[in-house]
Amino acid sequence: MTTIASGTDTLTRDALAVLQPGFTGTSAPSWLLRRLGEGLASVGLFGRNIATPAQVAALTAQLRAERDDVLVAIDEEGGDVTRLEVRTGSSFPGNHALGAVDDTELTEAVAHELGRRLAASGVNLNWAPSADINSNFDNPVIGVRSFGADTSLVARHTAAYVSGLQSAGVAACTKHFPGHGDTAVDSHHAMPRIDADLSVLESRELVPFRAAIEAGTRAVMSAHILVPALDPVHPATLSRRILTGLLREELGYDGLIVTDGIEMQAISATYGIERGSVLAIAAGADAICVGGGLSDEPTVLRLRDALVAAVRAGELPEERLADAAARVRALASWTASTQPTPSTRSSARSPSPSSVGSAAGSEVAAAAGSAVGSDARTDVGLVAARRALTVTRGAHFAPVTEAPYVAALTPVANIAVGDETPWGVAAELRRMLPGTETGSFTGERAGAEALAAAGSRRVVAVVRDAHRHTWMAEALDILLAARPDTVVVEMGVPQSPPRGALHIATHGAARVCGLAAAEAIAGA
Repeated sequence: MTTIASGTDTLTRDALAVLQPGFTGTSAPSWLLRRLGEGLASVGLFGRNIATPAQVAALTAQLRAERDDVLVAIDEEGGDVTRLEVRTGSSFPGNHALGAVDDTELTEAVAHELGRRLAASGVNLNWAPSADINSNFDNPVIGVRSFGADTSLVARHTAAYVSGLQSAGVAACTKHFPGHGDTAVDSHHAMPRIDADLSVLESRELVPFRAAIEAGTRAVMSAHILVPALDPVHPATLSRRILTGLLREELGYDGLIVTDGIEMQAISATYGIERGSVLAIAAGADAICVGGGLSDEPTVLRLRDALVAAVRAGELPEERLADAAARVRALASWTASTQPTPSTRSSARSPSPSSVGSAAGSEVAAAAGSAVGSDARTDVGLVAARRALTVTRGAHFAPVTEAPYVAALTPVANIAVGDETPWGVAAELRRMLPGTETGSFTGERAGAEALAAAGSRRVVAVVRDAHRHTWMAEALDILLAARPDTVVVEMGVPQSPPRGALHIATHGAARVCGLAAAEAIAGA
C-alpha cells in the first residue's frame, strides 16, 4: 500500500496529487520517487524516457515500488504520434488511416492491441484518442491525428477507440475538448481561436466528445483554444463555463479532466504556468499535464506551491482542489484494479483475428511472420495500414522493378509529432529493392536538388500534407515535369488530386504505413 510521508499536510498532498509531471532519463530520479512518497499521484512518460519495452517495464515497476497506485501516463496515439516507438516509428497507423478504412471493429482492435502493449509496460493512462474533427485542412497540429472531417465518422471511431483501449485496462483520455480541429494555429506556439457559432459547435465539435462520454472514457483533455461562442475571455483550459458548465453539467461527464501541456505557449506565454495551473483547477480541471518541455523538480515545486498559496489566499477554493485530487486518486484506483499483474502481462490476449473487422481477420492470420512480428496479435496494425491505402495509377504507370531513388520532401514536424521519429518508405523499400537510395529535401530548391540527386533512377517522391506547403507542391511540379514516371506517396492528409505514375495516399506516416506503401510500390 502507498504510504504518505509523515509531515506532509493534506493541502500539500492534494496540490501534488493534481500534477502530472515528466522527468528526464530512462529511470526514475530520486526527487520523483521522493515526491511520490509525499503525495504525487501521476507521472508522464515522453520519448526521452523510452529505450526498450523491458526498460519501460522496469521504470514503471520502480515507480510502483514507491506508490503502488501511481498513474503512469503517456501520449501514445499510434500513427504519427508515438512515444513507445519514437525511434523506429509506430506499429499502428493513426486515426486518419483508421477513419479511411471506416471499420469500427478494426479501430477497436487496434486500440486494444496498443493498450495491451501499454499495460504490459506498466502504463495505465493514455493521453489519447484525438476526437478532433479535421474541419480545417490547413490545421498545422491535428491533421492525420484526426479520424477525419466527417462528424459521425469521428464520433463512432472515437467511441470504438475508447472501448478498445479501456478493454485492455488502460484509461483513455479523449482530447482536445471542446475540439481543436477548426484551427490554423498550433497551441504549442500561440493561442488558437475558433469562431464557429454555438449551433456549429454543438452539431460538429461536441458530437465526438458526447460519443466518448457514452463509451465511458475515463479522462478528457482540455484544449488551449479560445472559443468565443462558449467563453469570449478564457481559453477552454481556464474556462469554468467550458470545463464545469459545459463538460460537467451539460454533457454530464464525471471522470477526470486533464489539461493539455500547461507549458505550451498558448498558456505559458499569456498567463504563466503557475497562474495557468491555478486558473485551470479553479475552472474545473483535475490534473495539470506538465513535462513535455519542463521536466525537473523545481517546476513541480513551483506549481505545488502556487496551488497551495492560491488556496491560502482565497483564490482557489480548498474543496475544489480536494475534489480534483480525489478524482485523480479515483482513476488511479480504477487502473490499479484493471491492470494485469506482472505474471499475466505477457499472456494478455488481443481480440482473435475473427474479431478485428469483416475484411481483416484472414489477413491478420496471413500476416503472421511478416516484418511487424511473428505473433498475429501484433499484425492488426499492418492490416489496418494496408486497408487504409488509396492507390491511383496514372497514365505513365509502370511497375517499379529496380531500386529507385526516394526523395523525401520533408516539412518541419509539429511538436506533438516531434522530428526524431523516422518516416517515409525508404527503409522498407531497401529491404524489398536492395540498392534503393534516399535523400531529404526542403525549400524552394527541393525539386531541382531531388532531380540532381536521383540521376537516372526512378523517383519515388514522398510528401506530407503537400496542400499546406507551396514549396512542396512546386517541387512535385518540377519532378513530374521532368520525370512523368515518378511515384508520389502522400503521407499526410490527402487533399490535392492524385498525381504521378502511381499515387499512394497512406493517411499517416507511421512505420506500418510506410511498409504498406512500399509493398504497393514494389508490387508485393
